[in-house]
Amino acid sequence: MITRFLTDVSTTFNPFSRHAKTARLFLSFLPPTARQSIKIETTLLPRASRQPSALHLKFKDGKEMRLDPAKLGIKGVVEEVDRHSRLLGRQEALTG
Repeated sequence: MITRFLTDVSTTFNPFSRHAKTARLFLSFLPPTARQSIKIETTLLPRASRQPSALHLKFKDGKEMRLDPAKLGIKGVVEEVDRHSRLLGRQEALTG
């Protein structure tokens, strides 16, 4: 997963819910040095909460993505992040 262009990651999930697996895995995919360059905010919901999991991402170009981890799954989330990161990488390579 290309994390070079991420600036903010915000997640909300119930750690006891099976639908939170995608959000937990996404956070585990971030490199250990990510806290230096990426603002990471995690909100844990109580066990009885019925609020759905959420993943909100911001990129260096200002684009914001609000993803539903329960519907996309980890492969879908990583695909979306990589797709936009590759686009930003190409733009960076073209401009110098």
